[in-house]
Amino acid sequence: MDSREALKANGFTGFKTMQELMENNLCIPKEMGVYAVLRENKDSPTFLVHGTGGFFKGDNPNVSIETLQNEWVEDTDILYIGKAGGTESNATLYSRLRQYLQFGQEKAVGHKGGRYIWQLKDSRSLIVCWKVLVHEEPRNVEREMIQAFKSDHQFKRPFANLQD
Repeated sequence: MDSREALKANGFTGFKTMQELMENNLCIPKEMGVYAVLRENKDSPTFLVHGTGGFFKGDNPNVSIETLQNEWVEDTDILYIGKAGGTESNATLYSRLRQYLQFGQEKAVGHKGGRYIWQLKDSRSLIVCWKVLVHEEPRNVEREMIQAFKSDHQFKRPFANLQD
């Protein structure tokens, strides 16, 4: 079973491209949850020296091509796992993903998590999916998903997750 099917079986919905969500994000739920970014293109990635991430507080979000190459995880289409809301935050999937999309359009917003995504040449064709959480803490679900990923990929985190 590929990642998309596994995520669907686990209650994830959406599966929209970054470009589609940049054009219309009203389909994103205004509830807490977790989300994932997928790259279904099986070709080797092309990394950009200067991506489309915004400079929040003047901080350059770009890293070296060597860093991106070192963080790349082969044989997976899951690039990033994120969370929205919970006991630590009032964020919703809508507000969090909206920030993420704005950051990827060179806007100076405070969503640096997952910033490596924006140094991929095909970032706008990446797929975003989400799962609304009603009774579970998003941080715990995100952590479990990252740990499961690591156990399947020689203890490497998803490409754009900079921490567990």
